[in-house]
Amino acid sequence: MLVHMRLVYSEELADLATSMARMCSLATDDMELATHALLQVDLVAAERVLQSSTEMSRLATENEERGFALLALQAPVARDLRQVVTSIQLVQDLTRMGTLAGHVAKIVRRRHPESVLPEPVNGYFAEMGRVAVSLGRSATEVLLNRDAEQAATLAQQDDAVDDLRRHLFTLLTVREWKWGVASAVDVTLLGRYYERFADHAVEVAQRVIFLATGEYATLAEDDPEHSSASNEELVRRFNETDRSLTHRVSGDDPGKSGSSHLSVGEDDTPVRR
Repeated sequence: MLVHMRLVYSEELADLATSMARMCSLATDDMELATHALLQVDLVAAERVLQSSTEMSRLATENEERGFALLALQAPVARDLRQVVTSIQLVQDLTRMGTLAGHVAKIVRRRHPESVLPEPVNGYFAEMGRVAVSLGRSATEVLLNRDAEQAATLAQQDDAVDDLRRHLFTLLTVREWKWGVASAVDVTLLGRYYERFADHAVEVAQRVIFLATGEYATLAEDDPEHSSASNEELVRRFNETDRSLTHRVSGDDPGKSGSSHLSVGEDDTPVRR
């Protein structure tokens, strides 16, 4: 019986990991399509990106709930606990990657039938899109194979996106910009969206390294504005889910539930009380 339960639990963890990779792949497909829409002034492609947000939201909700359910019902420890908590945090990064692809598509839709990009910057965004998609594909691979060495290489590709954005900023501020304020704003926002997409792909790689080694490697600069949920926030959300699940199973008043709770230990690690 115990062997069977452990087998089911292992399968649930594997399914959760596969679903995380699915989210990453979907977000990357969306960014690839959004880049095509941007460069080719393709409204149909932009609409397809925006429509896929429904599937991304469904996966995000499903995966977060599965992660919290594993915490509540299985009480994992050590490596398993690390995997479940990291998966919940990954949902935030992967959701934002999809959202950023949607932001690119929205700008295309808003400016259609006009092109968003002045001709001189087309090449910059073609290259930023190529690198961002490459990072997304690599992040999907490392989510599946948990290869810490491959994950560590993503930061090098991210540097290319940062360099391209700096060049764009120079174009906007140092040289004479002939295409108006609205165009300058669009180009600035688009550069930011691609940069943040790449940053989140690197964040995914950081979390894979943590899963594989137990150590959190800093591959890119943190951005507090877009940081993932803190352990304290995850603990709060877990306790809410734990109470809800206990209520469903026992039929008791969730406010009077005797279920156990997580708290944050001295090292910021969730600890069951």
